[in-house]
Amino acid sequence: MTVVTPKTSPTGKEPDGPDSEKTSQSAGRRAGKKPKPHRDRFNRREAISGYLFIAPWVIGFLIFTVGAMAYSLVISFSRYNLAANTSTPVGLANYEALFTDPKVGVSLANTLFYAVMAVPLEIAFALVLALLLDKVGRGAGFFRTLYYLPKMTPTVATAAVFLLLLNGNTGAINQFLGIFGIEGPQWLIDPAWVKPSIVIMTLWGVAGTMVIFLAALKNVPRELYEVASLDGAGPIRTFFRITVPMISGAIFFNVIVLTIAAFQVFDQAYLLFWRDQSSSSPESSLFYAVYLFQQAFRQFNFGFAAAMAWLLFVIILLITLVQVKFGNRFVYYEGDDR
Repeated sequence: MTVVTPKTSPTGKEPDGPDSEKTSQSAGRRAGKKPKPHRDRFNRREAISGYLFIAPWVIGFLIFTVGAMAYSLVISFSRYNLAANTSTPVGLANYEALFTDPKVGVSLANTLFYAVMAVPLEIAFALVLALLLDKVGRGAGFFRTLYYLPKMTPTVATAAVFLLLLNGNTGAINQFLGIFGIEGPQWLIDPAWVKPSIVIMTLWGVAGTMVIFLAALKNVPRELYEVASLDGAGPIRTFFRITVPMISGAIFFNVIVLTIAAFQVFDQAYLLFWRDQSSSSPESSLFYAVYLFQQAFRQFNFGFAAAMAWLLFVIILLITLVQVKFGNRFVYYEGDDR
């Protein structure tokens, strides 16, 4: 019978190694001593550096966003005098006035109608552009830049261009329709065509949504398309069975963002119809944000305008919660068991 004894060093101590290190750590734990991590100080320095980098944004957000929202909430319960910088508490009077002012209902209905019309069209138009760019091989960068230029164009310049394009008598759009024998409408006068004209102007700047869709399309595994082609799937079936599910996260994100933006639409309607403060502007062009602006900076009724802002905040919040609740079921998440 052979007895195996542990090897020792010439000094009589056990040799250093992984086993001895584990033994010392175990002994240290038994003695109540915790091993000190060597990277704690480096992690602490990285965390401090990260907080310092984001500190300007956090401070700005707390002062100019959270602080402004809190102040507007206070103003909404008072009658604020800008000249004297004083406010008189009025309780819920401003919120009660929201339900008695007919223009609040009209502007909210116009905004809702615009959102229902604009958001699906923006999603469809941006997705079509992204699909076209995804198919382009050489020169994709040039076309991507070309399609993104309208997004960088100032809104005032865009409105000036569309005032010429949408002119009912001499506008380029009606002249183009006249080539096919179609009599174009009075885009900026006829109440039935006011909101479609604003939607057309909005579609001019869908480049941001297009870029998000293009990035999502680039992340779709090409192997899926190859397998689908081998199985005999056509382009339409491939689009609805592979492309749409794989980019459903981007679609979901864009729907939420565009819905929030649609309820806050201001630039297009104001520049096309309300910048000259004309009383002849059609009521169908009175959007919620435009009426809020008029109450705050034309009538100087800041308390009522603040109440309008908080009502819009609650409406957007509720709509977003509904979208997240029901829309999230149709989103494909990689690794999800659903």
